[in-house]
Amino acid sequence: MSIEARYVELHPGSRALYQRAAAVLPSGVTHDSRYLRPFPIYAERAEGPYKWDVDGHRYIDYVVGHGALLLGHHHPAVTAAAAAQLTRGTHYGASHEHEIAWAEEVVRLVPAAEVVRFTSSGTEATLMALRLARAATGRPAVIKFERHFHGWHDYVVPASSYAGRVPPGIPAATLDSVLVLPPNLEAVEAAFAERTDIGAVIVEAAGASSGQLPLPRGFLQGLRDISARHGAVFIMDEVVTGFRWAPGGVHELEGVRPDLVTLAKVLAGGFPGGAVAGRRDILEYLQFPGGGPRTEKVGHPGTFNANPLSAAAGVACLREIADGTHQQRAAALAAALREGMNRILTDLAIPGIVYGQSSAFRVHLVGDAPPGPRDSDGRDLAHTLLETPMPPELARLLQLALLNRGVQLFGTGGMLSSAHTDDDIAATLDAWQAALIELREEGCIPPA
Repeated sequence: MSIEARYVELHPGSRALYQRAAAVLPSGVTHDSRYLRPFPIYAERAEGPYKWDVDGHRYIDYVVGHGALLLGHHHPAVTAAAAAQLTRGTHYGASHEHEIAWAEEVVRLVPAAEVVRFTSSGTEATLMALRLARAATGRPAVIKFERHFHGWHDYVVPASSYAGRVPPGIPAATLDSVLVLPPNLEAVEAAFAERTDIGAVIVEAAGASSGQLPLPRGFLQGLRDISARHGAVFIMDEVVTGFRWAPGGVHELEGVRPDLVTLAKVLAGGFPGGAVAGRRDILEYLQFPGGGPRTEKVGHPGTFNANPLSAAAGVACLREIADGTHQQRAAALAAALREGMNRILTDLAIPGIVYGQSSAFRVHLVGDAPPGPRDSDGRDLAHTLLETPMPPELARLLQLALLNRGVQLFGTGGMLSSAHTDDDIAATLDAWQAALIELREEGCIPPA
């Protein structure tokens, strides 16, 4: 039986739900990354590092809430805080103490954070950061980088992982204000030399698509220096990496101080929430003047900004992860997983590599030979990874083969939580080996 036929046989409940969904949702999904042919799994419950689908199958979960769940599903401290808040109200339409405590935790943990403004998502955070940068500099143009993902608003979609260079639905005038560059400092210097209207530079802190294409070593510091020299606001997008790579994110580890940093995911402990943090003088463009309106104030409403439920969960989560032990455990488990997966690739003589930073991993299967050292974090492989992408059909069948064996990837990789265990790593490696053998038997991987 083929991988796909086995998947269909094992998941009749998910198949039925997808048929319902397709009648009322475009392509039957509510997030692009959840689309999977012939249909995605439908989850019923989750606990720790696991989720269960409607057909009763348990999965070792490497999606972990799109990276939001550093502590795993249903962590007791976060759940208790949220449950307590539920009895007091979920939306006051008024200020409350939890929002202050949440901001205090962000300022305590994030080196670049002098002050904070909360949003409801990472997309809203990057939108706000760019608007603040334009207000502060008076310059409309933005530099972003190829395949870097900063959400889905107009100014960050071009050449992201979810759209081509000229995505539909975005006015040409907007696209004209966005310079999409390769992650190359010479290209950045050339852009500033050519244009005087660049007000912001935004970059994914770990590289394109949450580190799928890692940044060259020293790139962040170089970008910081160039931005400062030209008076542009330097924005580090730490929606994924913030609090996960370290309590203070990538910019803590790299010793690079951005002007603004965007946050979400771990920030709210699995609830909706985002934030812009950074220099007080820039964020004070949101501030009301003492003596009447002023034209340069940046307006920022948002019905669910810092709602008490997200704030209570966020405070509990940030206090739990503040000492870095959860990050260290998840990163150690991820390192063991990457090492084991690469060892199996070597044993089976399969070209490819599993790479990644911190608690993340990425799978790259393509070509006639491994693209680099098996133990690489991927930073020296960005060109090879870009030039020889993993075939989409191979990626799809790999996901199905692993789901058939109780492992759920997030695209072609995933992230770990501190709730994962050594036994989970061992079970994942067993599933990985069996899936690779099955893919080879179906002719998707070259024979040894």
